[in-house]
This record gives sequence, structure tokens and C-alpha cells, in this order.
Amino acid sequence: MSSRVKDSDVRSPYYKVGDLFYFGRMLDKIRSHAKGELPLEYQVNMGKGFDKKCVTFLRVRYELVVEYVNYGLGDEAILESCFGMGRRPSEGEIHMWNEFMRKRGWNDELSETLENEKKKKPWLPGRRSRHCFNSLMPMKGAW
Repeated sequence: MSSRVKDSDVRSPYYKVGDLFYFGRMLDKIRSHAKGELPLEYQVNMGKGFDKKCVTFLRVRYELVVEYVNYGLGDEAILESCFGMGRRPSEGEIHMWNEFMRKRGWNDELSETLENEKKKKPWLPGRRSRHCFNSLMPMKGAW
């Protein structure tokens, strides 16, 4: 495993910004990439996968979020801007989003992919879990 992944400052997907799982992690990846510090293992999925699910849920373009991050806005300000440019989900929709993301990879179309990744990378933090989020846990334990 790359020491850069282990030393990365990318937050856990469980860390909430504005009650949303994952949003802060996406912002951390964008910031780290802009500084040239994002490990290659993370770069390959920028704007795809969970990033794409997140911006689709908010009904904004990924490139817009990148612009907000590069402009220097804080996490809450970026989220509020996304709400203004896209949509503000209800409390119930946020709950559904969080549960969907938290359980991703468990008995769904990602289950097989997750199992294959765990076989290829036995050092993954969530290797015993059936959920994708646990395999995304940062090595530093940032919550």
C-alpha cells in the first residue's frame, strides 16, 4: 500500500457536512488534488463513483463543486451554494441519501466489485465489511 494513501488527509465518508455523508470527503479529495497531494489511487475516481452520486443527488455539476473549492469556500458555504444552484434536499431525502450511501455495496450491483477489491487488497481498512463506506475509511481515522 502506498504511504501516500496512509498519510492522506481525506476524511472518512461518515464525516457529515450539513448532515450529508460523504460530501466532506469529496471536497477533501478536490482540495488535495489541487495541491498535488492526492494519491493516484483516489485520482482515478474523481468525479465518478460516489462523487457522481453525490453531485447528482444535489443536482449540480461536479465541475461547479471544483470551482467552489478552488475559489476557497469552506465546506458549509460550498454545500449552501450547491443547494442554491441545484436543490436543497428535505430531511427525509438526506436520511435516505445517508442510508443509501452507508449501505452501498451490500446486496446491490457493487457487491461483486467490492468483494473482488477486498481479495486484491487485503489491507483495506473495511475488508471484513459488506459496505463500501468501510473500505473508504481513512488510514488516519479522521472522523
